[in-house]
This record gives sequence, C-alpha cells and structure tokens, in this order.
Amino acid sequence: MSREAAENLYSAIEKTTGLLDVPCSRDKVWPVLSAFQAAIPKAAILFRLATDARHAGEVNCHMMMLPGDVDPYALALSKGLLEGTDHPVGDLLADIEKRLPVESYGIDFGVVGGFQKAWSCFPGDSMQKLSDLAEIPSMATGLAANMDLFARHGLAENVTLIGMDYEHKTMNVYFGEADECLKPEAVKSMLRDMEMPEPSEQMLNFARQAFGFYATLSWDSPKIQRFCYSAITREPLSLLERVDPKIEHFLTEIPYGVDEPKVVYLATSPKEGEYCKVNAYYQWRPRLVKHMHASVSESAD
Repeated sequence: MSREAAENLYSAIEKTTGLLDVPCSRDKVWPVLSAFQAAIPKAAILFRLATDARHAGEVNCHMMMLPGDVDPYALALSKGLLEGTDHPVGDLLADIEKRLPVESYGIDFGVVGGFQKAWSCFPGDSMQKLSDLAEIPSMATGLAANMDLFARHGLAENVTLIGMDYEHKTMNVYFGEADECLKPEAVKSMLRDMEMPEPSEQMLNFARQAFGFYATLSWDSPKIQRFCYSAITREPLSLLERVDPKIEHFLTEIPYGVDEPKVVYLATSPKEGEYCKVNAYYQWRPRLVKHMHASVSESAD
C-alpha cells in the first residue's frame, strides 16, 4: 500500500507541476517519496506555491507525519537526500528531541530542489519557552539575540514548532496563541522592532485573520530574516487584496483539495518586501491537520 500511495503522490505532483509549467523529474522526486513512503498513507500532504524570487520556478510538497522510529533528517541522510554537514543545523532536530517533547514531524521538499527542510512539532497543549530553546547547544544564535524582542510582545512561552532549513542554513520559530499580536498597532510595533518594512494595508488586514506567525532566524546574524503570518480559509482569494497571477492560477487549476481549506501565508523581509505563499491539500488527515494548525501549520521559510 505504501508503494502505491507513493506512486499516486508522484502522479499528483507530476500533474500539478505540469499545470504550473514547473519541470518535474522522477529522478529528483522519487528518491524522497521512496524514502518516506511508509509515512505517506497517514500523512497530511500539501502542495505549495510562493511568489518571491527565491521560490521562482518551484513547487514544494509538505508532509506532516506522526513520529516514528527514525527522525526525518537522519532518514534523509541515510538515503542520500542530503549531504552531511558540520553546521549546527544538522544537529538541531536531534538536540530538540533529546530535551523537549515532540509530537510529530514534518518535511518539505522541492520538486526541483529536492529535500530541503524538517520540523519538530510540540504537543498542542505544551507550548515551549524561548529560554529552554536557547539553551539547546545547536540552536541558532539568532533566537537568543531576539529573546527580549519576542518577550516584549508576550511570546516568551508561545513556541509551537521549530523548522530546520538545511538548504539555506536557517531555522523557523513558530508562535501560537498570540491574538494580541495580530492587531494592527501590534503588527506595526513588532515589525518595526524587527526592522522590517512598514506593513501594507493588505498585511495589516491579513494579520487580523491569521492564526499565528513565524520568524526566520540564522546562525550568522542576529537580525530576523523574514516574518510570516499564517491563515487558513476555504476562500483564500478573499484574504488578499492583490493576488499574484501565479497564485490565482494555482488556486483555480490545481485539482487537489478543492473542498478543503487552504493555508495562506503573507511574509515580509528587508530584502524581498511582502510576498505570498499558498498551500493546497493533496491529502487531508484530521488529527495531523488539527495539530498542525494549532501549532501554526506549514511549512515554509
């Protein structure tokens, strides 16, 4: 059954990329699906498209899985999907697992770029403290550098998920239960503290309807590289005042998850400004989906 599920997922990826004029090579995609095929039947699986320059010409696939005997980074290494590294990002997932409760894992891979990311998701009723995360030896130094900033905005004990980007040597920290931070004045204040561009009206309106957000941090700089708000809706076009043609094409043409909610992201960074990402479900798994959105969902960077 796992092999059949992997073949069906590959066919769906091939069809999706064809609709979006993105090249799809079985030699690139199948090794990832083969490595994780045992998890595919029970995973929540999403396809993602983004409008920033870094993701041009790419479609990503995100899988959220219940924990197994092998962590996703170790499995990716063993299957040759990644090269080993001396960078601390290579130790972070295992170090988190040793010290904190992990309820589920996630992975992200690009149809063009291959295996890229992994996530450690904490239990929905057990958000973690920034102070505990900062003590992890391999944790990005950018987290400790911004602890006071996050604490000023009431986020010292609100961490739901950590993401590791092995391609770019960065990490994401996801926050939940932060309604006060989603109000327009709070959004302006927090983005100003992060030295992000002044938010547009679209960003302010979007944040009102978001369920959480995440920051992208690194080991090389104390500055927050990106900040992203996340929302889930059955009508994603209604959340965006300006819709990139690529996003509209993705939402109207992709045949998967038509009746399921879409996960929409609005991100900002000093380099790229504001841009949008959208996830559409290929496979919906209620237990994982419920946890994923309680934990601020997705995958991304």
